[in-house]
Amino acid sequence: MKILIIGSGGREHAMAWKVAQSPRLTKLYIAPGNAGTASCGENVVLDLEDHSAIIRFCKEKQIDLVLIGPEGPLAAGLADSLSAAGIRCFGPRKAAAQIEASKVFAKNFMARYRIPTARYATFNQFEKAVHYLQSIDYPIVIKASGLAAGKGVVLPESLDEAKATLESMLVNKIFGDAGDEVVIEERLIGEEVSLMAFTDGETVVPMLAAQDHKRLLDADCGPNTGGMGAYAPAPIFTADLMNEAIEKILKPAINGLRFEGAAFVGVLYAGLILTLRPAQGRASNELRVLEFNCRFGDPETQAVLPLLETDLLDIAEACVNATLNQFDIRWKDGASVCVVLASKGYPEKAESGKIVSFEALPEDVFCFHAGTKTESGRVITAGGRVFGLTVASNSIESAIEAAYSNIRNVSFEGMQYRRDIARRAL
Repeated sequence: MKILIIGSGGREHAMAWKVAQSPRLTKLYIAPGNAGTASCGENVVLDLEDHSAIIRFCKEKQIDLVLIGPEGPLAAGLADSLSAAGIRCFGPRKAAAQIEASKVFAKNFMARYRIPTARYATFNQFEKAVHYLQSIDYPIVIKASGLAAGKGVVLPESLDEAKATLESMLVNKIFGDAGDEVVIEERLIGEEVSLMAFTDGETVVPMLAAQDHKRLLDADCGPNTGGMGAYAPAPIFTADLMNEAIEKILKPAINGLRFEGAAFVGVLYAGLILTLRPAQGRASNELRVLEFNCRFGDPETQAVLPLLETDLLDIAEACVNATLNQFDIRWKDGASVCVVLASKGYPEKAESGKIVSFEALPEDVFCFHAGTKTESGRVITAGGRVFGLTVASNSIESAIEAAYSNIRNVSFEGMQYRRDIARRAL
């Protein structure tokens, strides 16, 4: 098979690394890719907003399957354009991708299908949003409805801060069109879990549950980021919770989208929280959905794919061919830990252009590139999150130890990382 992967981050490097292991692969292209993906296949320069150019490339190179990594091209309808041109695509069409691209759509969708989530209200007018704020007595989260590069979620600590946040989104338009509508929802407390699932629009097969670390600094301090590390599987997510998630969240979501004429093909990501509620005199975990995403998570993918035993190309093709119900997806024993190595200044204003030095890494340590490029034969930093150093081992303990002991083999000026990734699993 000839394959094209769309994207340039750590998630796409992990996808390319896994696809490159397939005995069915004859040629792999990544557009635009990064310095790491170049070791898995051929990086190509394509304008991801120019669908006709991507279609021409696919036809010229006789691409058998396109795998789309980021949410932006999915929300812009790239899967629709490819499918209309007769090119098979692993990734949902625009109507289904709304489940991430519009938080207002997602919350209303969950309400329609009784998928458990937080109390909420949606607004496009500043005055009405402020009036609502004054009528509630619980902590809140304010979210820009559209895609805001992971920065459109604010946890205000006071009424004044909440008003200022609403003004910045609805009046000052700091997120542009993405903030034309906002969601004000109840802030839930508990452990968060990332549950990704393969789906062909009818059958849903969950992956291993992972936990991400959003805050920049140890002990969950500092500003929110795109993710400073992840591990899988998450011990807190028991078999009972997995079954509950499948029956009450994943299946209703996929069935609901199909019922509304927006069958979802690809990876559905459910960002979950285990809230503690009193029940019959004792606390019990209740699952709630914080968000849905329409693609592989980042950095969760870097932790999950090293544990996938089944050929990723076979899975993607089964999803596209609507034959996932005939497919057995297998996972390796053990655990995987991914520690993100970020640039100085991340997440506010990350430095770039720093030369990276590498020492030899053991075979079971994977250095997934995220924000890198090659210049004059040297790898240099080109973004906030630069690498995801990942280890798959026979236990969480050994994976943590191996990941941190090998960080010294990768270095660049200003490198920062958390020193407590996955320790909550212990």
